[in-house]
Amino acid sequence: MNPENKNHYIDLGERGKFNLRNKLNNLTGKEWIKFTKSWFIHRPPRRKDDEILHPAKYPESLVEDFIKFFTKENDWVLDPFLGTASTLIAAGNLNRNGIGIELNKTYFKTSSDRIKKSKFKNDIKIHNGSSLNLSKIVSKIKDKDFKFDYTVTSPPYWNQLERNSIRQKNRKDKGLDTKYSENENDIGNIKSYDEFIELQAQIFDEVYKVTKNNGYLTIITNNVYYNGKLYPLAYDTAISLTKRGKFSWVLKDEKIWLQDDKPLIALGVNNAWVGNRHHQFCLILRKEEPDGIKKL
Repeated sequence: MNPENKNHYIDLGERGKFNLRNKLNNLTGKEWIKFTKSWFIHRPPRRKDDEILHPAKYPESLVEDFIKFFTKENDWVLDPFLGTASTLIAAGNLNRNGIGIELNKTYFKTSSDRIKKSKFKNDIKIHNGSSLNLSKIVSKIKDKDFKFDYTVTSPPYWNQLERNSIRQKNRKDKGLDTKYSENENDIGNIKSYDEFIELQAQIFDEVYKVTKNNGYLTIITNNVYYNGKLYPLAYDTAISLTKRGKFSWVLKDEKIWLQDDKPLIALGVNNAWVGNRHHQFCLILRKEEPDGIKKL
């Protein structure tokens, strides 16, 4: 450390040293470096009863790690695919503000109940509607010039939930949802893969409009195996968002979430290769407009 800069640091003991000039988050250098590892193992706690309804919920404990890295306290966090409010619960737990959009009325009700029960001190807002209208919705909730610091979300994995898979059988037997909704505006119900990629990109165009310059976006997604073929959904998502003209995101990196707590299933045994997919892609993108902002 340069002796001239020693006054810029606060020693936080085991956490390491915090740089007062840190513009992105409240992490020490030690914590910062640890998060930048390209893969991680995360074993979330079991879902609570009010969370089981959703067929593809991601855990608050996972989202909290990303929010800690990409925001400071009282920053604004967005989730355009809110589900049962994992992102906003994580944001509230960390003293961040947040807005979530959810199309499904049942999940919207669950989100509303969970947020009210949590009694957060920060500003947490939700809206029932389509994120294809995100910029208009946000302008009504806040104002037309409002911008988010960070977005973290997990969109539908195309048609993954519609398939009569082994993993969904237990949910069906229990009378739980095995798809997001019956709504025709739900991109999880789109049959065409190419159309799904385009509609998903249009939603992230909307996210781009309401994100501050240099703001980050994290998308948790995966590739999809369908009809004997692997569709590179994670890769196509990343590529599609970087070719949007004035709404093009810059792909910065990926983190791989290893799910070593999922059970193995006998897929294709004695016949053909079918992998047990036990990981998720966490795509990291950034809004970098060509107005003199230095791209790091």
